[in-house]
Amino acid sequence: MKRALLVIDIQKDYFPGGKMELVGTEAASLRARELLEGFRKNGEELIHVQHIFQAPNAPFFVAGTEGAEIHPNVQPLPGERLLVKHHANSFKDTPLQQWLRERDVTDVVICGMMTSMCVDAATRAAADLGFNTYVAADACAAPDLRSGAEIIPGRTVHNAFLAALGSLVARVESTSELLSRRG
Repeated sequence: MKRALLVIDIQKDYFPGGKMELVGTEAASLRARELLEGFRKNGEELIHVQHIFQAPNAPFFVAGTEGAEIHPNVQPLPGERLLVKHHANSFKDTPLQQWLRERDVTDVVICGMMTSMCVDAATRAAADLGFNTYVAADACAAPDLRSGAEIIPGRTVHNAFLAALGSLVARVESTSELLSRRG
């Protein structure tokens, strides 16, 4: 078993004052930092993923803006891989699969934002590609969403997506459970 950690889209626009604020970003980013520190300490593979929208009228994550920057809680260290993507799925039109295969990665641990979009898309893609896939439940965050006239709280959105992923797609565990697998 060889693991890699994907830290997906923990960018400033998702935090308070950003253009697309999610629920629970600070707590999730701190759990993601714990995962990063654990993977760094163990010399395990890791990759930071940054979403940049290419459309001129992008609602957030506009290239060159502060909101598109990786949040300081999970800032890549010099020499760590940063993958820029332009779609929800981190594997779509990127070298991610090739990078993982070249390093003989079998297990992919995913954390980041947002649970209901980019985390979901990457998790499903990783599983479809045959990786043993894990999601760090407490290191992800989601937005409040609207369905007709109803507002679905971000915490409920987060839990619903994790429940769906955990039913047949991936193992959904806490940061501490994932870190306990390595010492």
